[in-house]
Amino acid sequence: MNIGSKIAWDDTVLPFQLDRTDTRGRVARLDGVLQQVLSQHNYPPLIEALVAEACVLTALIGQTIKLRWKLSIQIRGSGPARLIATDYYGPTDDGEPARIRAFASYDDERLDHSADPFSQIGKGYFAILIDQGEGTTPYQGITPIAGGSLSSCAETYFAQSEQLPTRFALSFGRNPEPGEAMHWRAGGVMLQQMPKASPFAKEGGSGEDGLLNANDVLEGEENENWNHVNILLDTAEEVELIGPTVQPTDLLVRLFHEDGPRVFEAQPIQFGCTCSHDRVLQTLSIYSARDIGHMTTDEGIVTADCQFCGAHYEFDPKSLGFEAEQNGQ
Repeated sequence: MNIGSKIAWDDTVLPFQLDRTDTRGRVARLDGVLQQVLSQHNYPPLIEALVAEACVLTALIGQTIKLRWKLSIQIRGSGPARLIATDYYGPTDDGEPARIRAFASYDDERLDHSADPFSQIGKGYFAILIDQGEGTTPYQGITPIAGGSLSSCAETYFAQSEQLPTRFALSFGRNPEPGEAMHWRAGGVMLQQMPKASPFAKEGGSGEDGLLNANDVLEGEENENWNHVNILLDTAEEVELIGPTVQPTDLLVRLFHEDGPRVFEAQPIQFGCTCSHDRVLQTLSIYSARDIGHMTTDEGIVTADCQFCGAHYEFDPKSLGFEAEQNGQ
């Protein structure tokens, strides 16, 4: 692969369809955008790995939904990795990039830095939130933390909440390419089996703690097709998933050449944070003058920092809260 091909596929999500099996999918490659997400913080490698996995999941899932505004993923747990949060903003116009941002909250003193990253989440939940913007009611779907990875949690979410068989094969890690500084890359494939009729879920699932999985909502030929494409996906090697030496189109041909792979236009992705002075001002508008007083520093200002990008904001207390105009008189 030449450098031009690498640049063309990095930080993109490529939609595809397997015509013979009625399977749709996505291939994602994250490089610069993931590096920008992680460079906003100083996370230990264990937390970086969780954020990297969450980002590639978010990119894959976000591209499957016709978004007018935002899709968010939140992973909350009882362990030292308390929260992993990502946001995916759909493109505002055709041809424009989608935007992604992420942050993590963790207790460094409780982290076991030699442990598997997923084990540091503990018990909790995996949530997907879809907000189509002003005038709409946000949607939220939640499933318990289950399986041995965030990918497994996402698969359980789709089986449990959407009854839509879904599979992820992901790879992420620090990139040791010759001549380049070590940095994070991530990539992977998402598959979804499109049912010909309304999915049928058996009473009680065969997954962990009785949760549904893909085979609980498929029967007959659909189940055979699903097992077939999963067996093929199992042959994908990490270097093929993460790139950059294997193009996504070449990967699809190698894996699914007998199943009629058909690709669509790739969606570019970039790092993007939506925080601003005005947005913070609006967030603080729900507080009373007394509340604002408790937030005011000894220097006589109110400060706010964005958890996603680290931007720092300072305000005059008199300009804040629902009593701001009264206070300013």
